[in-house]
Amino acid sequence: MARAAFFSDMPHRLIEVYGNGRFAEIESLVDTYPVIIGPDNFDEHSVALSDVEFIFSTWHMPQLTELQMDELAALKAVFYAAGSVQYFARPYLERGIHVVSARMANAVPVAEYVVAQIILASKGYFSKERISRTFDGRCHSGPDYPGICDVTVSILGAGTIGAMVIERLKNLGFEILVFDPLISKQRARDLGVRKVSLAEAFSAGFIVSNHIADLPETRGILEGHLFELLGERATFINTGRGATVVESEMLDVLAKRPDLTALLDVTAPEPPIRSSPVYELNNVYLTPHIAGSIGNEVRLLADSVITEFKNYLLGKRFRASVTIDELEVMA
Repeated sequence: MARAAFFSDMPHRLIEVYGNGRFAEIESLVDTYPVIIGPDNFDEHSVALSDVEFIFSTWHMPQLTELQMDELAALKAVFYAAGSVQYFARPYLERGIHVVSARMANAVPVAEYVVAQIILASKGYFSKERISRTFDGRCHSGPDYPGICDVTVSILGAGTIGAMVIERLKNLGFEILVFDPLISKQRARDLGVRKVSLAEAFSAGFIVSNHIADLPETRGILEGHLFELLGERATFINTGRGATVVESEMLDVLAKRPDLTALLDVTAPEPPIRSSPVYELNNVYLTPHIAGSIGNEVRLLADSVITEFKNYLLGKRFRASVTIDELEVMA
């Protein structure tokens, strides 16, 4: 029987993701090593791990040294029940070891969270909530908002999550613009969107949703002058990465433009420093990186990689394995 091991430098997250019967399901499929392996105990168990063929992990996958990876002579695949594998995958891929990610499963709650925010923003929820905080005996309806019909939404980055948001918006009556230099005109047609420049995405979008990957060439790509282009009562949503935004410049614009709204689920750093204006601005809504899989949703990440493993045992090809080329554009 093939052998597998669970790797994590934060075991409680591993137990959270693979709990509720997921450990038992894997154990029914493969001989599993009885100890969770992390950076502190790897060397102690390295000899026993020499015939392990499969690793199961999630957030906080340990980053091994080259010598430690040499000890895993039989390793064939790493099953990562979470999203981006950017921080650990390359050494495995360069050795010909498969890295299977649950990024598609993790993208679903993010996309649904964003769609919910887009609908609320179109209805003016956030602006009207601010107006309604002060009671003076009158009904403050505030400025009119368009609702979800004939509203222009700009999606920045049409990767896994961006594409899921687009698919969910298409049947709701939104006009969708996309900024993404990496997608072809044919891909844009297939998605039913119009490709635009970054400036046009901000100037034309009543709602702008950021899904740009955090890569060296994209850090700080969203500068203050872009936020100055936003139209009256526009909303900016960030569930992508905080590092893609020049946060100080964005906040300066938001301070001058109280009609705008920013919904920030990610920042850089995370959380923002204590002195950041983000805590004082009335038109900024800050959440602690909750768009991705949380609570019961994390079980779907384990289910995703278990399904991939079952298919592998049946001789089928991986559908969610990552390539080195994908690492170049992946968050």
